[in-house]
Amino acid sequence: MQIKEVIQHLENMAPTSYAEDFDNVGLLVGDKNTEVTGVLVTLDTLEIIIDEAIEKNCNLIVSFHPIVFKGIKKFNGNNYVERVVMKAIKHDIAIFAIHTALDNALQGVNDMICEQLQLINRKILIPQKGTIKKLITFAPIKEANALKSKLFEAGAGTIGNYDNCSFSSEGIGTFRALENANPSIGELGETHQEKETQIQITYPKHCEGEILKTLFNNHSYEEVAYEITTLENTNQHIGMGMIGELKEEMEEIAFLKHIKTTFKTGCVRHSKLLGKPIKKVAVLGGSGSFAIRNAQSAGADIFITADLKYHQFYEAENKLILADIGHYESEQYTKNLIVSYLRKKISNFAIILSDKNTNPIQYI
Repeated sequence: MQIKEVIQHLENMAPTSYAEDFDNVGLLVGDKNTEVTGVLVTLDTLEIIIDEAIEKNCNLIVSFHPIVFKGIKKFNGNNYVERVVMKAIKHDIAIFAIHTALDNALQGVNDMICEQLQLINRKILIPQKGTIKKLITFAPIKEANALKSKLFEAGAGTIGNYDNCSFSSEGIGTFRALENANPSIGELGETHQEKETQIQITYPKHCEGEILKTLFNNHSYEEVAYEITTLENTNQHIGMGMIGELKEEMEEIAFLKHIKTTFKTGCVRHSKLLGKPIKKVAVLGGSGSFAIRNAQSAGADIFITADLKYHQFYEAENKLILADIGHYESEQYTKNLIVSYLRKKISNFAIILSDKNTNPIQYI
């Protein structure tokens, strides 16, 4: 199996097209056509992770966080990022980062947090916009059903649990046979008419390449007329954060202690207690201060995240509790999720969970 085949599984898990614009996801180091000897999954890629990959004969590292985030102009080993990349290249080790693509996945980072807390009735906290596309094209009536089926196979109509494809606006299409046309119908220069119908489909944006390839390969016209628009609808299956409910409400202090134990954190920094039980819980792994208002609007009793600054705790405004459990702690189960997924998809070589703790923050 080649690296690109492992990447395809990861793309199916969390398409990188849904990563945030600021992020740097995908294959950061290495050749996608390289044969894989083993896969090491980690939260961060550090020098100790490269050493672990060498020791365990893994030439592909799947990392949650990207080791290369900002532009690098020199590789001379002056900082840990340069040293990691140089060492990976020296030992022919590829590095793939998934980061906010998995943050935005329905069964991703935040779902894992909810799973640890055994939350029920889960849904995306901030649904992503601009992820649903609409394609309009015309095809001969006699070909429409077959074309529709092929488009479905390519990913059309997979938004929700309903058929997102329709026919409308029957009419007559006119075309002229040209030299070297493929397929060709009739004599050169002869004008033909064909009964057409309009086909409208919606599809998730990560399927666009395959949708267009399928359209061109299965349409009888050499020049296919089509239009693509991005819909304003938010996607309830993709987005940042998640909100759910405890099966039974808990007192504030008891729940905060439960969080501390569950995520094995040195401390839980939190805003003022409100004197009411916890039932509705919002979560966002990693740096989630931008979602405080969203958690409030969703009616959360507590919002669990990381990297909150001093003044951001004021934003609780006695409406909910803000709980900072630490960046590493909030995302620590992510690598388990990736390993579990890949092991179900790939069985012919090792998928290894890194045993290294890469948390740079220590507690006393």
